[in-house]
Amino acid sequence: MRQIFYAVFVTLLCVLKAPMAFGEADRAGSKDYPGISRMPGYYIADYRESKFDSFAFTVTENGEDKQRPVDGHLYSFRYDRKKDAQPLSDLQVIRNFQNAMQSAGGEVLRDAGTQDRETTMRLVKEGREIWVAIATRAHGDLYLMTIIEKQAMQQEVTVNAKAMAHDLGDSGRVAIYGIHFDTGKSEVKPESEPSLVEIAKLLNQSPTLKVYIVGHTDMVADLGLNMRLSQTRAQAVVDALVSKHGISGSRLIAFGNGPYAPVASNKTEEGRAKNRRVELVEIGIQ
Repeated sequence: MRQIFYAVFVTLLCVLKAPMAFGEADRAGSKDYPGISRMPGYYIADYRESKFDSFAFTVTENGEDKQRPVDGHLYSFRYDRKKDAQPLSDLQVIRNFQNAMQSAGGEVLRDAGTQDRETTMRLVKEGREIWVAIATRAHGDLYLMTIIEKQAMQQEVTVNAKAMAHDLGDSGRVAIYGIHFDTGKSEVKPESEPSLVEIAKLLNQSPTLKVYIVGHTDMVADLGLNMRLSQTRAQAVVDALVSKHGISGSRLIAFGNGPYAPVASNKTEEGRAKNRRVELVEIGIQ
């Protein structure tokens, strides 16, 4: 991803080469995102990087602002203006970045509003996707930049049919983290197949077993959206098990529980990742 943006992000900005004033040096361990220069006269006052996180970008659709959560490699910057640097207006900062993005073939998904100075931009190149949010504060004295290199989380832990059977027998439920969806969508991704195979194996080994397929989300974005999304995702798993693995639909019931049953705090990405899951819940014998 980084190499791509070195080549394709044609920035209109330049980096100020003057020596750093005392107390105005970049934060230790920080650096500009490859290919995106800072505004002249600013330094990195704060910086955070996470290999996998989520950020809710504001986009404008049909004249209305909406939240669009995007998962991936996150970079977060705060740039402060140096005391001796030329003051810049909020709009001047915003337009510089918008022009740079559009020159590279990207698009502006939210323009700077009249009451705020925030913008959301996206660049798609060679099948990869980068999202950028810029927000100015204090009349241009500082600006915040959030970047997400969109990607799916690499699932490192899988649950096989034997482990599923054990958890169902022990607690009546089992969480499945190997079923993947794109952000905001309910189509089951191809890399989910190993987990679907194990679920089908479990059901074939226990012909009388019936389960709820329960969809869970984190608390990012609108509650109503999360409820609908969790239901459609649960139904998509049911459909995949029926159509591709020959499981009888009478043994499966889809249910969307949205963010109502977290297993970890939603304040961290690690917690949110645990909360985004599909669960099998055994339907008890009446």
